[in-house]
Amino acid sequence: MSILIKPLITEKVSKLNEQSQFGFVVNKDANKIEIKKEVEKVYGVTVLSVKTMITAGKSKSRYTKSGAMNGKTQSYKKAIVTLKEGEIIDFYSGI
Repeated sequence: MSILIKPLITEKVSKLNEQSQFGFVVNKDANKIEIKKEVEKVYGVTVLSVKTMITAGKSKSRYTKSGAMNGKTQSYKKAIVTLKEGEIIDFYSGI
């Protein structure tokens, strides 16, 4: 079971990157201590704090030949990690 699922790359999180804060989609069962240890192990940085939030799934509907189909996107947990001043995580280095 992996704790870090993928990095968050959005406009809002990109703006936070300037303040040494980085976002990740994480496993719903992971707590802040596990997230901190995993980020430090994988990226080799010093984590000062971790903020977590659970984002609810959005309701979706589409219209087909057989009528309207209603559903919901999956909910997920995201973490905003604050690093020590001067440290960064480069998500684009492997591209």
